[in-house]
Amino acid sequence: MPEEIEPVATASTADPAATDPTPPATARRPSPRVTWRLLVPLVTAAAGLMFAMSFQAAQGRDLRADRDLPQLIMEGDDRVAATAEQLDALQREVEALSTASAPTDEHLSSLTRRAEELSPTTATTAVRGPGLEVALDDAKRSGDTLPDGFTGDDVVVHQQDVQAVVNALWASGAEAMMIQDQRVISTSAVRCVGNTLILQGRVYAPPYRISAIGDVSRMQQGLDADPSVTIYKQYVDAVGLGYSVATHGSLEFPAYSGSVDFQYATPMR
Repeated sequence: MPEEIEPVATASTADPAATDPTPPATARRPSPRVTWRLLVPLVTAAAGLMFAMSFQAAQGRDLRADRDLPQLIMEGDDRVAATAEQLDALQREVEALSTASAPTDEHLSSLTRRAEELSPTTATTAVRGPGLEVALDDAKRSGDTLPDGFTGDDVVVHQQDVQAVVNALWASGAEAMMIQDQRVISTSAVRCVGNTLILQGRVYAPPYRISAIGDVSRMQQGLDADPSVTIYKQYVDAVGLGYSVATHGSLEFPAYSGSVDFQYATPMR
């Protein structure tokens, strides 16, 4: 919206005050010397307070070092891995206690049987069987070697590329799946930030490996027929993105040990 301009009043020659070069006493500006005498101590005091607060917060450390995002991500990844190990140990302890108490507790026995029935679909048990592994990788070329019409954004694996492979495998009958070293469940979300993959709190760099257990021939046909995977293969041919499929007579996936609760944003109150 254009800024409104207030009209400027013009002096009339009939008004004596308009021709008087001496402004009234109430409109005189304060002396610059007096103004600086007041401002300098205030500015100095404020600067000293800011330096003192910065020193107190830093405690001899470089505050800018805390803003190193890659380092923060790696530290967070390490914390998640350590917490996952603790969770695995606690779950094994719970399982051992439940097994010991089940013969004498009918309610616990009923819950244990129900959990065993649901375990194949919730990925809470280890599985083994024939399968395949799909590997996706960034192109090994620099931006100045790209063909005409392509950009640096075209030589990296994106979130939709990983999702395309995952969806094609599920649609073609995959019974269990892993991305990198993590078991995939119904609430798993594939997200990419830059050229890194974030899965269930862990951060991974390419190449990305998606493994699936199931009917190998059917899953291969599903990958070949999927339109999104076909588009990715076109970029494989055009700019050299990495794509490979390897079959295995037997793959073994560990049980999923993370939380199955939904995590969602909540409004601030």
